Amino acid sequence: MLVILMDDQILAPKQVCQSCLLADKSGQPRWRGGQLYCGQAIHQLTEQQPEQYECIMGFRIAEIR
Repeated sequence: MLVILMDDQILAPKQVCQSCLLADKSGQPRWRGGQLYCGQAIHQLTEQQPEQYECIMGFRIAEIR
């Protein structure tokens, strides 16, 4: 499951990505095969952290398993 990380909030991607031109038809980030196509991976500081990405709009997206 993907989530948007804010300073003090966790949001569903549909709340943010709906207005993005790079989102898919359902307003979700373009996620295929374990990769975010509308952003880039951020280096993990520890293995306990979920995989994180920064989208083109500047939001941080995490994959929660």
